[in-house]
Amino acid sequence: MLEIRVEQRTLDECRALAQRIASQVQHETSRYTTVSIERTILRLLGVEEADSAEVPLVNRVVDRIGLPQLRRGVLYWVGNLMTGRGLDFRPSVQLLIERGVPADLAEHPRWREALEPEVKRATERILARKRERDALLERLPAGDLPWFYCIVATGNIHEDVVQAQAAARQGAQVIAVIRSTAQSLLDYVPHGPTTEGYAGTFATQANFRIMRQALDEVGEQLGRYVMLCNYCSGLCMPEIAALGALERLDMMLNDALYGVIFRDINMLRTLTDQFFSRRINGLAGIIINTGEDNYLKTDDGLEAAHTVLASQFVNEQLARLSGVPESQTGIGHAFELDPEIEDGFLYELAQALLVRRAFPRAPLKYMPPTRYKTGDVFQGHLQAGLFNLVSLLSGQHIQLLGMLSEAVGTPGLHDRYLALTNARYIANNCRHLAEELVVREGGRLERRAAEVLGRCCELLEEIASDSLFSALSRGVFAGIPRSREEGRGLEGVVPRDPQYYNPFEESRAG
Repeated sequence: MLEIRVEQRTLDECRALAQRIASQVQHETSRYTTVSIERTILRLLGVEEADSAEVPLVNRVVDRIGLPQLRRGVLYWVGNLMTGRGLDFRPSVQLLIERGVPADLAEHPRWREALEPEVKRATERILARKRERDALLERLPAGDLPWFYCIVATGNIHEDVVQAQAAARQGAQVIAVIRSTAQSLLDYVPHGPTTEGYAGTFATQANFRIMRQALDEVGEQLGRYVMLCNYCSGLCMPEIAALGALERLDMMLNDALYGVIFRDINMLRTLTDQFFSRRINGLAGIIINTGEDNYLKTDDGLEAAHTVLASQFVNEQLARLSGVPESQTGIGHAFELDPEIEDGFLYELAQALLVRRAFPRAPLKYMPPTRYKTGDVFQGHLQAGLFNLVSLLSGQHIQLLGMLSEAVGTPGLHDRYLALTNARYIANNCRHLAEELVVREGGRLERRAAEVLGRCCELLEEIASDSLFSALSRGVFAGIPRSREEGRGLEGVVPRDPQYYNPFEESRAG
């Protein structure tokens, strides 16, 4: 890939400032739990069913315990029922569903010990899926970088399977099942397979399992592992992360700020949930994909480039505090300048090279142009070709494919075929081009990168002196302000009692 020179001292300062910001966030959010975190704990321990009304049992348990008593965590009550009443884990859960917390339930000194075998089994279940993935990748390598990433979004999981397997046979290495519109606003995870969804398919454990099996099947036929991606942002961020871990997903869209900015989910809720969701992803070996590419859908890509970089630094440090290794931190960005801008390709290349320089060991996730697609399929195909070239020159890791029919309709099989053909053409014909090129010292590329990095450092210093919460309130990212006291899901945030217990927060791989 091409190398771009920027001041290492400024990069180090940005990372140090982002670390301060992330530490401030963690100090604040570690004092809370959420209804989604508590439901996630139960899901990890095997409570996967729904009742006759299709309400997930984890929702029933948390609702029956009630917010005041949830301060101690759901396991406090389960553990004391196990020790105080001599019940096993599942009967204790069932009792809570039927009767709530018994008024005469007293604390037992060894309630945590009673839960240890259950926690150990749950952790081993996740690690077993990780080992399974590692073994498959050893036997069926995923293929050369960049990994070509295609989406399916029919709303019907069974139709998604047909399209996903077709895309894999055409050369896609990553299949992302787009989540149904507005699922991120549901404070529960739908149960079972689904066949109806708007602009996407519901993220459920059953749907994850169906698609994982389908990709394993086609992977065996092709002799290469096909990776599966889905979304775990929203009000159920940690729950969906847990389901992804249990069903061996390989990537998850997991951004610390996306739900706040684009779905008006309360910032305290999202920033509390993101820690535990990423803890699970880290344990499971799942690559997280951050969502800075979305900023450029609402803000100007030329003027706001430094805010994208600032958010990337913060996302990286929040992931690190959550236990996600650098090799699993897929920093997101996008090719989203107005094509009418003179030297737009140069600015796009400068940004991509800067992001790679700032995060040299991260599996970068690069998004194709979408904002400025007009429905002109010929222009759209050319824009995707320029994006593919930048991706190759700047050493991207996860390359989403641009569809010529963007802004026309949901991509069909032929659209994916043409997108893959375009990407393969560039990758093959320009495979070693970057080795023959040099970025001119002090030239336009370096000057642009230095400008963006300098403004990023100034912004991070401003945020560190105040707080990320304040920055979000002022609309620093994507130009969309949000209030700390408002937003969806705030009622599900609960202060932790000193006796609060969540053993999975300390679980780590290895």
